[in-house]
Amino acid sequence: MNDIFRIHAEDSVAVALHDLAPGDTAEGSGFSAAVREKVPNGHKLALRRIEKGESVLKYGWPIGRAKETIEPGCWVHSHNMESQLEGLEHCRYEPQWNDLEQKPPVCFDGYRRTDGKTGVRNELWILPMVGCVNGLAKQLERLASSRLPAGIDGVFAFQHSCGCSQLGDDLRHTQKLLKGLLLHPNAGGVLALCLGCENNRPEDMQALLGEYDRDRIQFLVCQECEDEIEEGLRILDRLGQYAASFHREPCPVSSLTVGLKCGGSDGLSGITANPLVGSFSDWLLSRGGSCVLTEVPEMFGAERLLMNRCRSKPVFDAALGLINGFREYFMRYGQPIDENPSPGNREGGITTLAEKSLGCVQKSGTAPVEDVLLYGEQVKTNGLSLLQGPGNDLTAACALAASGAQMILFTTGRGTPLGCPVPTLKISSNTPLAEKKRNWIDFDAGQLLTGSSREKLTEELASLVLSVASGKTRAKAEALDKSEITFFRDGVTL
Repeated sequence: MNDIFRIHAEDSVAVALHDLAPGDTAEGSGFSAAVREKVPNGHKLALRRIEKGESVLKYGWPIGRAKETIEPGCWVHSHNMESQLEGLEHCRYEPQWNDLEQKPPVCFDGYRRTDGKTGVRNELWILPMVGCVNGLAKQLERLASSRLPAGIDGVFAFQHSCGCSQLGDDLRHTQKLLKGLLLHPNAGGVLALCLGCENNRPEDMQALLGEYDRDRIQFLVCQECEDEIEEGLRILDRLGQYAASFHREPCPVSSLTVGLKCGGSDGLSGITANPLVGSFSDWLLSRGGSCVLTEVPEMFGAERLLMNRCRSKPVFDAALGLINGFREYFMRYGQPIDENPSPGNREGGITTLAEKSLGCVQKSGTAPVEDVLLYGEQVKTNGLSLLQGPGNDLTAACALAASGAQMILFTTGRGTPLGCPVPTLKISSNTPLAEKKRNWIDFDAGQLLTGSSREKLTEELASLVLSVASGKTRAKAEALDKSEITFFRDGVTL
């Protein structure tokens, strides 16, 4: 096994694959380096002299600049390196992408809904239209769980604090995300639970939905009935019988949309887990499926790689607006655009946001970007879409679910039990994490460092995804609580 890993031939740093000590000779693939000082596992080792002010290269791209001259064999981190990100992004459209070779279609066993969408679960959802009815929603979940008909995967109430005392874009964001969840194909039936006096009025949500299946989505206004629990159970009984009429049947993988997310990254995330998910993305897209990449702040520093993959100039313009819109959001509040990485990211070896971003965007594979979605919008075209959303784990995961993703691939180097409304598979960047947190981690991408080929692991990951989509396997997070949802907020609360 090698001691260090150089991602690109032009990189001025390599990543330590285990703790390095002064005096060690660190072996890489076809090169070696004399270690001058302690370098923790996952952190960066200088391969050559880096002058003060010079860009530090990783992935073949600048990830920051040296705050002081760094000698070969030295540890490179926040003590001697800083971010170069600032201001808005200005670039021209220079297309650099290739269409994937189309592969033979494959199928999974899913639920075909009347609106043409496909679900991978057949659940009943109780979706509060305002946080005031959270307690009622949980009580209905508890009572309804004991009277579900056969063929239903469970009843789930999703709690949040929004829907009232909101104005402008905040209220619209709440409504758009709720709309996406109301229409989500993983729910065979949905109870939209309203109070009756909230800003998010039932009639507004119904108008936003447009034409919808009233057998599948039903509204209950608690202030308008004498016993909301009794009435709620009656509605859930009807929804349960309706949902039970659906059965799994072969569905083309072209009907599958997978959300791409990472959290708690470490220095190996950009070497193992994220590139492996990128390979899976290409696997799915080459078979007509769809992927959605969000976490816009974690595109900062790597945006040109994504924008030049845009299918057309209008898509490029939308992607540029997506990036600069989020940069302006940071600047409007007087916050640095490179505040990320988090403390856990830094401890794992990531120094700057550009470094994190260059690893993060690898989850999207190599396919062209077909579309750019605003927060709360649903996927409109097959292929790779970029989605407006922050990096916060739960907020981003909920946005992916509302976009229509039936499941999420979530890479992590630190580990998390996070769940959201859709099955969320955790993919570890390193084997020790996978072995320690077997109740969290679904797939170990750290095997890439111990001899397993990316091609083999891509096929294994694809097989796992299809098994989860077919209901044969459950994501580890599905055994945990997934009752909380959250929204992207940027405005006044009354």
